[in-house]
Amino acid sequence: MAHIDLGVDEVEFPGIRGPMRFRPETAKPLNDLAEVLLRSPHSLSRGERELIGAYVSSLNECRFCCDAHSAYAAAQLDDGQAVVSGVLADVDSASVSPKMKALLRIAAAVQADGRQVTSAMVDGARAEGATDVEIHDTVLIAAAFCMFNRYVDGLGTLAPDDPQRYVAAASRIVEVGYR
Repeated sequence: MAHIDLGVDEVEFPGIRGPMRFRPETAKPLNDLAEVLLRSPHSLSRGERELIGAYVSSLNECRFCCDAHSAYAAAQLDDGQAVVSGVLADVDSASVSPKMKALLRIAAAVQADGRQVTSAMVDGARAEGATDVEIHDTVLIAAAFCMFNRYVDGLGTLAPDDPQRYVAAASRIVEVGYR
């Protein structure tokens, strides 16, 4: 049960969905940010950007966001869940491109402490073909997910145990997005 009365059925509106319903005036800019970062036209696929969010959520041990965004990434990546599971288990041995591994390392540094991102990490990502926009957006996705994770966990919201809940939500996100 959430730490505050969100005024919704938590089973129907788990995780971030409850707080978003509770404060729609703050939900709108948060959803707009997610839409731009995760779904707008970009050189990184939607699945790759969701994967960054899932990975950061895993590092933050935010079960709702990790499970949700893992499902959203899997729905949009070739080899879906196998890729996601590989990244969550070990980025270095995961079946993603060297560029994606470099970006995920940057995301992990942001998650730990933004000051841990080094010039060498950025140069390494560039050497693998990452653009400045991809590096920028990786940092911003990682930072945003740290905020989203703390929002969800700080309010003690429900994280469903049934993986099918996340798969069903993935269909909606892929189809209509975050707005």
